[in-house]
Amino acid sequence: MTKYVGAVDQGTTSTRFMIFNHSGGVVGVHQLEHEQIYPKAGWVEHDAMEIWARTQDVIKGAMDKAGITAGDLAAIGVTNQRETTLVWDKKTGKPYYNAIVWQDTRTDKICNELAKDGGQNRFRDKVGLPLATYFSGPKIKWILENVDGVRAAAARGDAIFGNMDTWVIWNMTGGVNGGAHVTDVSNASRTMLMDLRTLDWDNEILGIMGIPRSMLPEIRPSSDPKVYGYWSKVPVCGDLGDQQAATVGQTCFAPGEAKNTYGTGCFMIMNTGTKIVPSPSGLLTTLCYKFGDQPAVYALEGSIAITGALVQWLRDNLDFFDFSMHVEDYAKKVPDSGGIYFVPAFSGLFAPYWQSDARGVIVGLTRFINKNHICRAALEATAYQTREVLDAMEKDSGVTLTALKVDGGMVYNDTLMQFQSDILDVPVVRPVVAETTALGAAYAAGYAVGFWTTFEEMKQNWQIAHTWTPTMGADERASLYKGWLKAVQRSMHWLEE
Repeated sequence: MTKYVGAVDQGTTSTRFMIFNHSGGVVGVHQLEHEQIYPKAGWVEHDAMEIWARTQDVIKGAMDKAGITAGDLAAIGVTNQRETTLVWDKKTGKPYYNAIVWQDTRTDKICNELAKDGGQNRFRDKVGLPLATYFSGPKIKWILENVDGVRAAAARGDAIFGNMDTWVIWNMTGGVNGGAHVTDVSNASRTMLMDLRTLDWDNEILGIMGIPRSMLPEIRPSSDPKVYGYWSKVPVCGDLGDQQAATVGQTCFAPGEAKNTYGTGCFMIMNTGTKIVPSPSGLLTTLCYKFGDQPAVYALEGSIAITGALVQWLRDNLDFFDFSMHVEDYAKKVPDSGGIYFVPAFSGLFAPYWQSDARGVIVGLTRFINKNHICRAALEATAYQTREVLDAMEKDSGVTLTALKVDGGMVYNDTLMQFQSDILDVPVVRPVVAETTALGAAYAAGYAVGFWTTFEEMKQNWQIAHTWTPTMGADERASLYKGWLKAVQRSMHWLEE
């Protein structure tokens, strides 16, 4: 009797395996970090072989903790850090180069060159995305142009591309021995190479970027009853980019429902149903999910590059504290940020600005400011960036949000969540299972094999753990937000060619 569904959650800083029961409860979890590699300023890489080793370790670790075997699993889903780009040899299983992480800015010149003909929105009508260093397509182009032998290997059909979902699934389902070279619509929509309407790779854009179609994985549904392949006889049949997975995990199945995930970055997604909603306000039009033969569901997304990563930076680069959770202890020692703002544009600004020439700034410094104020300003930066995205989302969709569903590691920070509610002027709601990314991947896989049979069944699993409500006055909210917008302007156009 298969009683559980497993999910590989391959994130930016760590990989974990989570095992869920039918009511969405966690019965086992194991998590391991992997190295962050910074070869040059603005470059961020991962060792894909290390990530695959960690993936195998966490699957075994979670199953050991839960006291189960592969035979107890009905299905496995995969969710992943999106846009992070890998090219490897399908004959040897070895990467030609480290994975280039979504935060990496080395493709700035490639994006600027592509924008000379048609501007930053050159491909936006087809793919829903602006030309930006964030996405996979320009990263593939960089690897083809800068790593010896890859162009020739691609021409021979040996070099294949995948985001981390594709890499993990390929290895899980056999690797060099017939591993499935697949991705799903949500991940494919982050490459800048997939047409939103046809859900297929776009030959014109591939030609412009010089990317052979033979390198690309097959695009499959996010929940696929036809199954991608098998791991230890368990169907691997769910695949969602991490933010779309969290949207499914939050059961945002109706148009207008939205969630915000607080992780390395911050990502707000609003379900727009089967309708493609263009964004004049700097949001991304993206795929939300596709379950089997049902029509694809689309979304608007606001992507923020640095939120939890800012707390890690205070921990690792400045030695402010030993553990990320301690940021709240320092932030609570002061009633406010003392008039300073911290704009963490370490990788430029993402939504709604898409300014790759921006860099991080702290403004408003006086002799009065201490470590506690900086910690508080770092937390507030997450809330302010979320407010900017929500304003753009309401403008583009015409939907006024009445509450924000939240998930991810930072939602256990009461100081941040209260400030988030205050600056948005809406309730902020955390579910019982706040690690909804893995849960969404489990739902996709479980739905494919009939472990869950309806969306309503999944919705019944969703329960509120805590709600924060606004306590801030309108004048104070307006004043603080005005200061933030001024600070953001100070971060722009810092880099010059």
